[in-house]
Amino acid sequence: MTQELWVAVWAGLVGLITLLAAPVAAYTAPGYPKWNAGPRDTPFELPPVAGRLQRAFANFMETYVFFAVVAVCLNFSAKSDLISIWGSHIYLVGRIAYVPLYVLGVRGIRSLAWIFSLIGLLMCLYTLFFGHAL
Repeated sequence: MTQELWVAVWAGLVGLITLLAAPVAAYTAPGYPKWNAGPRDTPFELPPVAGRLQRAFANFMETYVFFAVVAVCLNFSAKSDLISIWGSHIYLVGRIAYVPLYVLGVRGIRSLAWIFSLIGLLMCLYTLFFGHAL
């Protein structure tokens, strides 16, 4: 298994933790446990931290699917190289940094973390399309 696939696994864990953190953060909000256990027909006004965690997870999912596909393709095409390995780790670090920056409401730097992760993804794509099979 390539390092890129291992990074995809670790990134998936980051996503899972982010997914679970939102309802945990919202649990103390009045009425949330009842709403969460019900059919959720109407939107629930989440507390700020829980809302930010939910939006951070949605943002994570916007790039993770693409990253996972590229990681799998790199593995099957045997094109993993130093550029894609570094790219995958850059992607993961950017995604890890993004969550607390979003939760804390940090502007600017949060966007830089997102751009950092996108650069990592693009490095993996570069290797997939222009790298040489080992």
